[in-house]
Amino acid sequence: MYKPILLTGLLFTTMAASAQEKMTPELLWQLGRVSGETVSADGKSVIYSVSQVNLAENKSEKNLFSIPLVGGNVKQLTNSIGAEGDVALLPGNKIGYSLKGQWWEMNADGSNPVQKTNVDGGMENIRISPDGKYILFSKEVKIKKVSGHDFYSDLPKSNVQIYDNLNYRHWDTWEDGKFSHVFFATYEDGKVGTPVDIMAEEPYDCPQMPSGGAEDMIWSADGKSILYICKKKFGKAYAISTNTDVYEYNIASGKTSNLSEGMMGYDVAPSFSPDGKQLLWLSMAHDGYEADKNDIIVLNRATGVKTNLTKGWDGTVSSARFSNDGKKIYFLAVIKGTEQLLEITLQKEVAATNEKHIRQVTSGDFDINDMVAQSGNTMVVTRTDMNHAAEVFTVDLAKGGVQPLTTVNKATYDKIGMSKVEKRWIKTTDNKEMLAWVIYPPDFDPAKKYPTLLYCQGGPQSALSQFYSYRWNFQLMAAQGYIVVAPNRRGMPGHGVEWNAAISKDWGGQPIRDYLSAIDDVSKESYVDKNRLGAVGASYGGYSVYMLAGVHENRFKTFIAHDGLFDLKSWYGTTEELWFANWDIGAYWDKANADTYKNFNPSEHANKWNTPILIIQGGIDFRVPIEQGLQAFQLAQLKGIKSKLLYFPEENHWVLKPQNAIVWQREFFNWLKETL
Repeated sequence: MYKPILLTGLLFTTMAASAQEKMTPELLWQLGRVSGETVSADGKSVIYSVSQVNLAENKSEKNLFSIPLVGGNVKQLTNSIGAEGDVALLPGNKIGYSLKGQWWEMNADGSNPVQKTNVDGGMENIRISPDGKYILFSKEVKIKKVSGHDFYSDLPKSNVQIYDNLNYRHWDTWEDGKFSHVFFATYEDGKVGTPVDIMAEEPYDCPQMPSGGAEDMIWSADGKSILYICKKKFGKAYAISTNTDVYEYNIASGKTSNLSEGMMGYDVAPSFSPDGKQLLWLSMAHDGYEADKNDIIVLNRATGVKTNLTKGWDGTVSSARFSNDGKKIYFLAVIKGTEQLLEITLQKEVAATNEKHIRQVTSGDFDINDMVAQSGNTMVVTRTDMNHAAEVFTVDLAKGGVQPLTTVNKATYDKIGMSKVEKRWIKTTDNKEMLAWVIYPPDFDPAKKYPTLLYCQGGPQSALSQFYSYRWNFQLMAAQGYIVVAPNRRGMPGHGVEWNAAISKDWGGQPIRDYLSAIDDVSKESYVDKNRLGAVGASYGGYSVYMLAGVHENRFKTFIAHDGLFDLKSWYGTTEELWFANWDIGAYWDKANADTYKNFNPSEHANKWNTPILIIQGGIDFRVPIEQGLQAFQLAQLKGIKSKLLYFPEENHWVLKPQNAIVWQREFFNWLKETL
């Protein structure tokens, strides 16, 4: 069923699109990567960062810039080699930031940058206290014995790791006995006192591994305490649990309290109201369910009462913050294939009355990625869509209007053809309405026929919204002459909690039928070449490709799977975050899961594989370990199926090194040219 609603980007015109350049992998990696940092103390300018990739040197360089809030001339604030981070406004019209593990300060106009600290071994996630008297940072501490030398000092040249518990490796790193801890010290004009480890000898991490950052550790509004996020579990208990908590360490007493005790899922992203009387954080209810509904919890500091402000709202929150006057909370959430800014109006005694009002502030076919800062009735955000990488925008909080502020990549986009992006609603096999994004080549001609790619999203409960990826880039795919179909199949947020949760324990069931419904529906169009269909995806998307390879009934002419799950039994036995495996699939030795391991296991359908496949695998991907890609490649080779293995020894679940990424994209499109 075809119901086009809205179009994104440049529509079809009679302009000479053929005379324009097209997006290429090299051009994609030349784009500046923009992030918002903060708003100046007077609220009149925005500080943001831009990272530029140097392909020849295989690395990137990041610098800080400022631009007036109303638009105007851009000023570059830093030009040092390295990546500036942890940007903060300081008294005396100063800006503080971290660089190469030390704290720096400069004037608001970028002049007189001075390295203020010289801490041995450097610091990470640096924050200065509100009163300027303390410095907060994280640093690794050796807690556990792991190496042969740890146990046997007389054997310093031994190369062995010894474990007696789980979580012996995580994401892309083997456990070495070191844990990231939170420290604070006195601070006076660059002089750092003796650091205090507020986590003592605990074998726990803060920030949370593998991707936590400075948001996991903050100062209280009065600077008298430190709040930090930690999952205080070790070994097997850590590997099967998502129960992080919000801890508060009191500087004067040295005592720690658990503010979210009894709340069993993820508790993350604490943030204070401007007056310090209210504290919010994001919380999931169930231990072990990493994609649970994310709610906004507000704690009244005086009464100790906690209130779930979004309990009755049928959605999941991405991030949240108080308004500057403390009367509202702004938050981001995925809404029907886009990420939008929403607002909760608080009553005077919100923690006691639980009265609230939720309003969607922005709407449109784009993603609001980050709330940078508020200035008056304006929220500074970053925004993407499928035709544009992130730039800084402003949002009129009263009217919802969204206006561009930075134009870092305008020159590049001005010279290339843009894709038409269409929302399409498709009837599923169980009679539900499913949204799918359809992305067309820039010079699309409906009188012609086009090869078409089904894009299978990972997660499996990640949003398929108006994101802009530097790897799975729909603009780049369409520019090479492919139509891309990207369905919001079962399991994705933005369509209600039930839809989001439906994929758990049903990986190879309705979600796979949703994919087939999407490609079958779009294939009815005269401009789709039904003899040139491909399916591509990574992670759960790679699993989906492997699964489709055994059940597609000759719909597809080619497949590409990146870090996909090929055999669920061997995957369960080697992956590290077992809470995810337990919740979504379950242990293979439990008879209750026997049907899952038979019916939803791609390797069980290997006898039906007959289609060319490109298999991509990261060598240090411990989430979906190397045996998954090798098993799939070996199967294809032994069955005489045209196949290729693209192996990245030093890459994890992602492909992060610039030159490796270019190889990835060249091989991706070369494979499609050969087989589609």
